Amino acid sequence: MAPNWLMKKAHRVTPVVVKMENPNNWSMVELKVPSKEDFLNDAVLSNKRRAHNKNARQLTWVLLLKAHRAAGCITSIASTTFSLTYAVRRRVTSGRTDTESDTGIPVRTSTRFYTCIKACLLLSVLLLAFEIAAYYKGWQFGPPDLHLQYLYTLTNPFAFKGFFDWIYSKWVLIRVEFLAPPLQILANSCVYMFLVQSLDRFVLCLGCFLIRVMKMKPVAKQTLTDLESGEGDGFFPMVLVQIPMCNEKEVYQQSIGAVCNLNWPKSKILIQVLDDSDDPTAQLLIKDEVHKWKRDGANIVYRHRVIRDGYKAGNLKSAMNCSYAKDYEFVAIFDADFQPSPDFLTRTVSHFKDNEELGLVQARWSFVNKDENLLTRLQYINLTFHFEVEQQVNGFFLNFFGFNGTAGVWRIKALEDSGGWLERTTVEDMDIAVRAHLHGWKMIFLNDVECQCELPESYEAYRKQQHRWHSGPMQLFRLCLPDIIKSKISIWKKTNLIFLFFLLRKLILPFYSFTLFCIVLPMTMFIPEATLPSLIICYVPVTMSFLNILPAPKSFPFIVPYLLFENTMSVTKFNAMISGLFQLGSAYEWVVTKKSGRSSEGDLISLIEKDRKVNPRGGISEPDLEELQKKMKEEETKAYRKRKYNRVYTKELMLAFLLLTAAARSLLAAQGIHFYFLLFQGIAFFLVGLDLIGEQVE
Repeated sequence: MAPNWLMKKAHRVTPVVVKMENPNNWSMVELKVPSKEDFLNDAVLSNKRRAHNKNARQLTWVLLLKAHRAAGCITSIASTTFSLTYAVRRRVTSGRTDTESDTGIPVRTSTRFYTCIKACLLLSVLLLAFEIAAYYKGWQFGPPDLHLQYLYTLTNPFAFKGFFDWIYSKWVLIRVEFLAPPLQILANSCVYMFLVQSLDRFVLCLGCFLIRVMKMKPVAKQTLTDLESGEGDGFFPMVLVQIPMCNEKEVYQQSIGAVCNLNWPKSKILIQVLDDSDDPTAQLLIKDEVHKWKRDGANIVYRHRVIRDGYKAGNLKSAMNCSYAKDYEFVAIFDADFQPSPDFLTRTVSHFKDNEELGLVQARWSFVNKDENLLTRLQYINLTFHFEVEQQVNGFFLNFFGFNGTAGVWRIKALEDSGGWLERTTVEDMDIAVRAHLHGWKMIFLNDVECQCELPESYEAYRKQQHRWHSGPMQLFRLCLPDIIKSKISIWKKTNLIFLFFLLRKLILPFYSFTLFCIVLPMTMFIPEATLPSLIICYVPVTMSFLNILPAPKSFPFIVPYLLFENTMSVTKFNAMISGLFQLGSAYEWVVTKKSGRSSEGDLISLIEKDRKVNPRGGISEPDLEELQKKMKEEETKAYRKRKYNRVYTKELMLAFLLLTAAARSLLAAQGIHFYFLLFQGIAFFLVGLDLIGEQVE
């Protein structure tokens, strides 16, 4: 047998192809045998071709999918544009302006302010037309310095090419000598205020971060025992619960039901429903609800004032003058739309145990309708920062903060020692907190104890609420300043009250926010000799908005709308601040915030379970669905018959046109950041001015 190597070699023959046209003419051609490497290379190439074909098909599908999405986006943008155009047209034609009351009578409280804005708008339009004409004449300049093509007209008044150049050169000289210096001084002052206020906000955020990292929070000295277990006597002092309300038919059942479900010995709690309603129907409904819970065993009383003076402060003061109020040691206050959890008192009153200097325990608010619309989402960002940062930091490190008027428990002795409820301002809650602080009482804020409530869903309701919240502190500052100076508290506490609590956060904040972003910035576009750095226009506001939104991380997609909306609200806040500071007519305006009566699912379930426990035999053990559906249909019919409308807010619209005009002017100077800020801020004012951000008003 031949060796293996010979056999292998014998198989390695060279194939040939014989070509023969005829027997005498033939040829032989050798064929190259592909090796194993050639086969492997061919396989790799074929795989690459397949992969390439596959990737090409995938890329085609991806491109088609993106094209489909782009077409859908364009379609949605077109439909949104048409709907927005229709809404704008409907608001302009049928909406009521904010210069008219509900009865159609003109309101004259803000006529001067409105006239000033109209004058600024008219002036800005004239200046824009003038600047456009100058631009095409050759007067071109860019920030921050002037680059004039016809500079000789400024130095030599006799050497000018035409009448327009002479006029414009005089206008430039007037700007440089007379207008730019005071505008620059105002701009620098606002910038300094902005930086100081930003530093204060940054310090508050650092304090909140320290509290979170160190897990610091107020701890009660004694934990209350479980009422159902029956173990021990525990600490259950006499508690008076007050629910002030006024014509709030939408929420009275929820608040009364939630308060009657509080876990507290019935012999040591009394619920006062303080009804200031002037609507007879509301009075009958609230009174009937109180009687229903009283029949079910709740210790509850109904009070209605004949002379309803002093708004909420007068209502609370009248209730505290009852003879039986002297038997109680603490008072818990809940507004009509607040729904405390059953363990609210057990988690708050325990902090008063062996702490005789403690006058107030404040819980934070949570919101059942925070995702209802864009307006409620933006309010949620603002209030979350207020509670989790401002209130928590001031409460933990200073033992002082402004009482929020509800969801808090007061020691009655602290109220009496501080002078009780006074009707001198529209912020009676802040008034009593400041006076209690001056008398040495301490306050605790509990960030982990929440009380559900409702956010205003219409811009009209939110605007009126913010007007009251920002005019009242200025009234209070005028009244309390002598008492703060004469008080026996430390210099640091006096400084904190005057400069941080009142001036910086209540006066300077709305002043610079409105003046800097709504007046100074657009004016610098027409007077370019006065400049504002991009740091102030873009980076610092974005950083501050980022800090504001940190307590609500799920709201990060709304950071830009939040920044623009806060600047938009500066008009209302500035107007309210001026009204309160100078005691103008609208300073004492009190309008109850409109409620919609929304409840969380958990609240409804707890009320149903409570109804089952209270009425095991008599009454209804299961909810009557037919009757409930009938009532819902009736309410829907009534709501449909009510005429809904939207107001057109003239101040916001005038400022929108002012900012958009300034944005157009910034294009001539090629100021990119200024242009985008003015453009988007003008659009935000325009949307708010046409009431496109919240629900309609009934």
